[in-house]
Amino acid sequence: MTLPRQRGLTEQAADAAIDTACRLLRLPSIRNEFNEIADRAIKDQMTYRGFLAQLLMTECDDRARRRSERRIKAAGFPREKSLRAFDFDANPNIDAATVHTLASCEWIKKSQPLCLIGDSGTGKSHMLIALGTEAAMKGYRVRYTLATKLVNELVEAADEKQLNKTIARYGRVDLLCIDELGYMELDRHGAELLFQVLTEREEKNSVAIASNESFGGWTKTFTDPRLCAAIVDRLTFNGTIIETGTDSYRLASTRARAEEPAQAG
Repeated sequence: MTLPRQRGLTEQAADAAIDTACRLLRLPSIRNEFNEIADRAIKDQMTYRGFLAQLLMTECDDRARRRSERRIKAAGFPREKSLRAFDFDANPNIDAATVHTLASCEWIKKSQPLCLIGDSGTGKSHMLIALGTEAAMKGYRVRYTLATKLVNELVEAADEKQLNKTIARYGRVDLLCIDELGYMELDRHGAELLFQVLTEREEKNSVAIASNESFGGWTKTFTDPRLCAAIVDRLTFNGTIIETGTDSYRLASTRARAEEPAQAG
């Protein structure tokens, strides 16, 4: 399709030409916001260059936002969690400066691991999802999964002769977030398959895990001591370990809310 080119277009003809051109060039943000930006340009007496720059930046910003949304969706997070929503005052075990340094994602760039260790309700999953979301927003490919779900998927893939393909798929993402590691005992076969995924990613791509068990208690999950030691080694070498403690701030906040009416009365 060729757009008509002529001087002295009416406002209506110009709007129609802009709309058609934006459709052909796949510029939905410019198409949707052109009139508003044009009106603002007249009001602010922008130069032609300034007006063009504003249009192009609008499209670029919106494309970046849509890419971030797609990466966050592809990660498979079970719910939305952000660092802004985390109450560091409620859990002094977690150092805010350390977490905000992690949010820069330099550790992912260096292919380093992260371990979040602590009891239920201490913020491990919140932190895991929030940091994974930060990574996705900064352009990294992220995948979230529960430990048991990952092992079950690997077992099924092995049965269907698709194990190498599945391990390679988990090996490609920049950050693999494994939640609830240590909640359930894994048989030797499942533990070995998980070890293969960790080995595939070792020093190539980052792994972040959340566990309610200290490393000393992982022998309940990985019953083979040598395999357990090898997995701990994979997940801690050159990595960051954050111990979130034993006091559930989730339970504490629930109790505090329950006490508010009584205090008010």
